[in-house]
Amino acid sequence: MLSTSRRRVGLFALALALVTGSGGAVTAAASPRVPLAPQAAAAAAASFTDDFDGAAGAGVDSSKWRFETGDNVSNHERQYYTSGTHNAALDGQGHLVITARKENPANYQCWYGTCQYTSARLNTAQTFTQAYGHFETRMKIPRGQGMWPAFWMLGNDIGSVGWPNSGEVDIMENVGFEPGSVHGTIHGPGYSGSAGIGAGYSLPNGQAFADAFHTFAVDWAPNSIKWSVDGNVYETRTPADLNGNRWVFDHPFYLLMNLAVGGYWPGDPDGSTSFPQQLVVDYVHVTTSAGGGGGTGGAITGYGGKCVDVNAASTANGTAIQLYDCNGSAAQQWTVGSDGTLRALGKCLDLTAAGTANGTQAQLYDCNGTGAQKWQAGSNGSLVNPASGRCLDATGPSSANGTRLQIWDCAGSANQKWTLP
Repeated sequence: MLSTSRRRVGLFALALALVTGSGGAVTAAASPRVPLAPQAAAAAAASFTDDFDGAAGAGVDSSKWRFETGDNVSNHERQYYTSGTHNAALDGQGHLVITARKENPANYQCWYGTCQYTSARLNTAQTFTQAYGHFETRMKIPRGQGMWPAFWMLGNDIGSVGWPNSGEVDIMENVGFEPGSVHGTIHGPGYSGSAGIGAGYSLPNGQAFADAFHTFAVDWAPNSIKWSVDGNVYETRTPADLNGNRWVFDHPFYLLMNLAVGGYWPGDPDGSTSFPQQLVVDYVHVTTSAGGGGGTGGAITGYGGKCVDVNAASTANGTAIQLYDCNGSAAQQWTVGSDGTLRALGKCLDLTAAGTANGTQAQLYDCNGTGAQKWQAGSNGSLVNPASGRCLDATGPSSANGTRLQIWDCAGSANQKWTLP
């Protein structure tokens, strides 16, 4: 967020590779299991992981994140960034909460006079940098006029070459007057500030990003950067997009996340804006190759050639996972996390109430790292939940549209065979 009047984006995606398998709703010995997508996992090792586990009120891990403090005149932001836990602390439930407050407890001075707001901005400039890979966060953003949350990257040579020659990749930005949209942008020499090159992504049906957690990511490879939201790729940029200007995304970058208040682009808060406002961060994960920890996702096909589908494309916790005619929709785009989860629409394939018994139904639920959301590929191609030792199974067996998926003893029958691209 170094330049003025510019827009940025957010994207999330994960790559998956599984072998076909079999199973059935009869008792049999479970087949041998291997880690989910072992080739992809090896190619895309986790290089940075923060799940923000810790006691409520604790600070961030200083071996991963450092605070930036002070005001920001370049964007005409209104907040003063502080260090410590007053504006950035763990909530004890696996989240980092960055809080913007309308206050000035220490008589902070800003470019416009006495500061009116406090917030926090963190980076990994001294702790982690990387060129290329899959960079992902899951966040619930604030709402309100003048709010400006962002998850982004800067080139690690900024101290020597300056901005924008260092390059900047904005993975996710939102401005409060657009509650249903996020933006992603690249900035470099000849295409910075309001001339940054990017695109936006909007939720359907008037939904607001502040209403739920969403996953934002980029997959960055030599001469290519792809952005996604909840696994849906919406923008790709290459050197061909730069009108002859120099592509500077060929060296390590570091991560930043912050919650700004006011500025040229979002405008200042007004009487409709309530405080405090919070940016809630579930995790930040980075893997070493684009398309290994990430990718665009793909369909899981099963019994009768049908696809694993999220009923009605709903993101509500508890939504049924079913078989349905393959249609290429986001409800059928599944990606695999480095933690062995299967994800669609920004949530995880989960077993109801963490059940381990035959017949426990599969559902969509917030990713929480429990055994109910872990999956492994059986040597016969089945999908095994290690916590139960049972296989993902099409009830019945039936291949009719709407057939619920469940776990059942692994038996090698056709209604437990699953294939990914």
